[in-house]
Amino acid sequence: MTHRFRDLLALEPLTADELTFLLDQSKPFQEIQKHPLKKLATLRGKTVALAFFESSTRTRISFGTAASRLGADTMNLQAEASSLKKGESLLDTVHTLDAMKPDCLVMRHAASGAADFVARHLDIPVINAGDGTHEHPSQGLLDALTIRDRKGRIDNLNVTILGDIQHSRVARSNIHMLGKFGCRFTLCGPAMWVPRELEQIAPRASIRRVFQVEEALEDADVVVVLRVQTERLHEPALSASDYILLYQLNRERLLRAKPDAVVLHPGPMNRGVEISPEVADGPQSCVLDQVTNGIAVRMALLFLLSAGHNEEGSHPVNDVQQPRNRRATDVKDPSHASR
Repeated sequence: MTHRFRDLLALEPLTADELTFLLDQSKPFQEIQKHPLKKLATLRGKTVALAFFESSTRTRISFGTAASRLGADTMNLQAEASSLKKGESLLDTVHTLDAMKPDCLVMRHAASGAADFVARHLDIPVINAGDGTHEHPSQGLLDALTIRDRKGRIDNLNVTILGDIQHSRVARSNIHMLGKFGCRFTLCGPAMWVPRELEQIAPRASIRRVFQVEEALEDADVVVVLRVQTERLHEPALSASDYILLYQLNRERLLRAKPDAVVLHPGPMNRGVEISPEVADGPQSCVLDQVTNGIAVRMALLFLLSAGHNEEGSHPVNDVQQPRNRRATDVKDPSHASR
C-alpha cells in the first residue's frame, strides 16, 4: 500500500500501516549510507528550509545532511540569529522564509503545537523537528527503525523508558509509535518526572509507571534512556548523586533486562549520570546506529514530502505509486500536491 503525506507533524494520528510505510521507505536510504559515494540527485533543484527556533545540534545537522545527500539546497535559520529575538512574530518569520520559495520547511520550536500552527498557514510541507514537550516524530521513527534492525520486529515488545519523561517529546513519540504495534511500556524515573497522567498518553497502549529502576528493567526488550537536563538535577528534591544512585542505567541494572535487550538514547548523553560508560559503549547500545538511521529516515521524509510522486528520473525509492486520498483533516490547497 502506498501513502501520501502532506506534512509530518506528529506520529499520534498515523496508523500502523502508515508508520510501517515510512520505515520501509527509509530502508533504501539506509543502504546508501554504506556507499562510498552518498550524494544523490533526487532533490536536485529543491530547497529545504531549516528553521530551528530552539537550539539544536544533532537534529539540525542530521536534516541538513539528509537534504545535502539528496542533492537539495538548504537555507538555515537558527535560534541565536532568529528575528524572533528582535520582536518579529513566528508567523512573520516563516512567511519571510516561505517568500524565498523553499520546497519544504523543517522546524523546531520550544512551544508545543508550533509546527502545526505554522503548517496551517503555509502551502509547503512542514516537518516537525521537535515542538516543546509534544512530539519529535523523526526521532520516534529512527528509534523504531533501529529497534527493528536489531530485534527483527517492533511488535509486542516490552519497552522501558527511563528518566525525565514529563518533559520528553522523544518519550511521547516513542509511545505513540511503538504503541501502535502492541508494545508494552514501563515508565520509570523520579516521581515528579513520571506523573500519573502520562499513563493516558496513548489510551490503546499498555503503560505502567514504577519508581524502582530494577523493577522497570525486568524482562525489558528495549530500554530507552532519556536525557536529563543538568539544571533539573539542581532542584531541591533531586541531586545528580541521587539520580545516579537511584536511576542510572549501569551494567548491573541492565542484567535484569533480557540478554538481547537493546539500549537507546536520543543524545546528547550525560555520561556518568543518565547512563554509565560501559553501557553507552557496550554491545547492547544502539546509540550510533540511531544517528546513522536518523539520516536515512530524514532522507525518506524529505523525499516523500518534497519530491512527491510526480518527480521523474531515478531515485532509491522506486515503489511509490499513486497518492492516496487526502485526509479529511487536511486543509491545504490540493494544487500544492505537485510542488
